[in-house]
Amino acid sequence: MADAAPDAITLLKNDHREVEGLFKEYENASGPAAKQKIAGRIAGALIVHTRIENEHFYPACEGKVDEADLKEAYVEHDAANVLIAEILASTKGDDFAEAKVKVLKEEIEHHVGEEERWLTGIFSQAKRHGVDMDALGETLAKAKARYEAEIEKDGPEVHLAALKKTKVAAV
Repeated sequence: MADAAPDAITLLKNDHREVEGLFKEYENASGPAAKQKIAGRIAGALIVHTRIENEHFYPACEGKVDEADLKEAYVEHDAANVLIAEILASTKGDDFAEAKVKVLKEEIEHHVGEEERWLTGIFSQAKRHGVDMDALGETLAKAKARYEAEIEKDGPEVHLAALKKTKVAAV
C-alpha cells in the first residue's frame, strides 16, 4: 500500500520549508552559474506551489477564509510571478539577478508568514472552518506530482504562463 498523502497544510508547509532551503542554498552558492541553476530550481518550486494553491487550495477555502486574505494571497502570487519570470529570463550578465532573487525571497517570506500565522493565517482559518485537509492533501499531492512532471518535460516558462490565467491576472 502506498503512503498516504500528507494533509494539505502539511504539504504546503513542506513546500515552504523546501523553498526556504533553496533560498539559503542560493545565498551560499558561489559563482553566477551555480546561482542561476539554483534560481531556476526556486522558480520551478514556486511555480508548482503557486499552481496548487491557486487552482486547488484557495478555491477550497472560498467562503471559509476571509475573502480579503485570499485576494491578497492571489495578488502576492502574481507579484512573485513577475519576479520569477524575470529571474527565468535572466542571463549570466544580469546585474540585477541577485537583487531579484533577494526581493523574491522577501516577498515569499511575507506571504508564508500570512499563510502560516497562528489563528488568523489562511491555514488556521481554513482548518478551523472545516476545509477537509486530508482530501485536499490528496488533491494537492496529485496536482503537484503532475505539475512537477510537466515542468520537467516542458520547462517552467510554459507553466508560468498558466498562472496568468488566475483570477487576479484575468481582471
